[in-house]
Amino acid sequence: MKNWQKDFWETVQTVADEVERFFLGMGEMVDTVFEITEEITEQLQNTIATEIDQYLQEFYWELEDMVVDDLDPAFPYPVEASASQNPACIGCRHYHGQVYGGNLLVCAMHPYGWDSENCPDWEAEDL
Repeated sequence: MKNWQKDFWETVQTVADEVERFFLGMGEMVDTVFEITEEITEQLQNTIATEIDQYLQEFYWELEDMVVDDLDPAFPYPVEASASQNPACIGCRHYHGQVYGGNLLVCAMHPYGWDSENCPDWEAEDL
């Protein structure tokens, strides 16, 4: 009878060892699957981010080309008086500073600006 009990407990121990080994193997397999999943996710994110960046950059350049191509060169735009360009006009109420068809109209009295730093027609802007 002792042999039967001994055999029974050895069988139970063997089953317990096999179950433990099974779950350890499953744990390793799950860890491997998680690592692979993380790598795939990272690669997908990098790929998608790169493709989105490229798409947005291409879209931006196409939009910029479209806007630049559609601009009318005769459309007026302002130019501020500065120390390097029309310094005599800084703060003058007569300064117009609009570009028409590529030509800057400084003011009605001096369409091309004044050569020195002291314009005889300079008047302070109304504040």
